[in-house]
Amino acid sequence: MLSIVYLVAIAAEAMAGALAAGRRRMDVFGVCVIAFVTALGGGTLRDIVLGRFPIGWTQHPAHVYLVVGAGLLTVLLARHLHRVRRLFLVLDAMGLVAFSLIGSDVALRMGYELPVVVMAGMMTGIFGGVLRDVLCNQVPVVFRQELYAVVSLAVCLLFLALRALGVPPDVNTAISFVAGLALRLLAIWRGWRLPTFSHRAAWD
Repeated sequence: MLSIVYLVAIAAEAMAGALAAGRRRMDVFGVCVIAFVTALGGGTLRDIVLGRFPIGWTQHPAHVYLVVGAGLLTVLLARHLHRVRRLFLVLDAMGLVAFSLIGSDVALRMGYELPVVVMAGMMTGIFGGVLRDVLCNQVPVVFRQELYAVVSLAVCLLFLALRALGVPPDVNTAISFVAGLALRLLAIWRGWRLPTFSHRAAWD
C-alpha cells in the first residue's frame, strides 16, 4: 500500500514544489530542481545521515522521471490547479504520513535506536518542504505554526508504540497511516496551530 501512496505523494510534492518555483519566477531548470528537492530531498538527506548507500532514488531512476515530469506538467497546468487545491492538501497529507512511516522503517531495518528512528521518519516526512522553502528564500512552512512536523512526530511514535506492543507490521502500518492522515486533515479543517515565539527587544 505504501509503495503506491509513495509514488502518488512524490508526484504531488513535485507539483507543489514546481508551483513554489513559479511563485519565485524561476526558469524551467529551476522548476525541475525545486520539484526534485521537494519530492525526494527528505529521503536523500535521511540516507546521507544514516549512511544508507546507494541513495534510494539512484536505484529507481523512474522516480526521477516521475518527479521531473510532474514538475514540467505543472508548468503547463498551473492556471487550472487552483481548482483542485483540496485534493493537493489530501495528497500532501498522505505523503507526509507515508514518508514518515517509510523513513522510520528504513532506520529500524538498519538497527538504529528509537530516537534516531523517529528523527529519520521526521526527516523523510518534512525536510523536502524545508529544503524547498529555503531554496525559494522563505521561512519553511513547518516552522510557522503549521501543525505539520507534529503530525510526523505523532505518526512515528504511534508506529513504534504499536510495534512494541507486538502489532503485526502490516496492521501497524495501516493503523498508523490512517491515524496520521486523520490527524493532519483534522488539523487543516479545524485550523489548529502551534503557539509562536516573538521577541524583538534589543539585547544592549
